[in-house]
Amino acid sequence: MNGVPARPVRVLLVDDQPLVRSGLRVLIADTADLEVVGEAGTGAEAVRLAAELRPDVVVMDIRMPGMDGIEATRLITERSGGNGGAGGTEGVRILVLTTFDEDDHVYGALRAGASGFAVKDMALEEILSAIRVVAAGDALIAPGVTRRLIADFVRRPGPPAAEPALRSVAGITEREREVLTLVGRGRSNGEIAEELFISAATAKSHVSRLFTKLGARDRVQLVITAYEMGLVAPPR
Repeated sequence: MNGVPARPVRVLLVDDQPLVRSGLRVLIADTADLEVVGEAGTGAEAVRLAAELRPDVVVMDIRMPGMDGIEATRLITERSGGNGGAGGTEGVRILVLTTFDEDDHVYGALRAGASGFAVKDMALEEILSAIRVVAAGDALIAPGVTRRLIADFVRRPGPPAAEPALRSVAGITEREREVLTLVGRGRSNGEIAEELFISAATAKSHVSRLFTKLGARDRVQLVITAYEMGLVAPPR
C-alpha cells in the first residue's frame, strides 16, 4: 500500500502554436510525475476537453483565435467551483502562460480564476515546477511579473473582491497578519518559517487558516488581499 506511487499529475496543454505544445509534451514525457492527457489549440476546445478529460492542471495560453485563454479560464474555473464540479471539471486548476508584455491579459486571467502564471521564456524545468506547484493546490506567479501585476490589480476598478476579506480581517491574529504580509511579498512557506523563526509546518498551518478566514481560493488571492489591506505597498 505505502509502496504504491501516487498517480501522475494529468495535464491538458492549450496553445494555438503546435510547436509550443509539442515542446511541452516532449518535456513532460520525460517526467514520471506528470502526463499529458490532451491538447487544444483554441479556448473553446480547452473548455470541452477540460470537462471531458478532467485534467488536474490546464497549461493555458492567453492569445488564441476565437475564445481566448481568459474566457476559457473563466468557464473552466466556474465549472470547477462551488457547484461541486457539476460541469465536469471539479478540481481543475489553471496555469497561464504569458510574456512580460501581456500584463493586462494576465490581470484578466487573475480575475477569471487562474492559479498560476508562467512566463514562456522561463527555463523548461521551471515550467514543470510551476505545473507541480499549481497541481499541489498552491499558486505561483513568475517572479518578473508579480509586483507589476498585483499592483495593477489593486489599482483597477472591478468586482468588490476585497469586501469579504476586509469584513473578516478582525478575525485574524497578529501572527496571521504577519504571515499574510509575507505571502503578499511573495515568500514561500519555507521562507516565512525562516523569517518568523517558526517551523515550516506551523507556517503552512497559518496559511491554511488564512485561506479559511479570508475565503481565499488560493495563494494568489492571499497576495491580492495583502495589497488590498495595505499590508504590502504597491510599487511606484
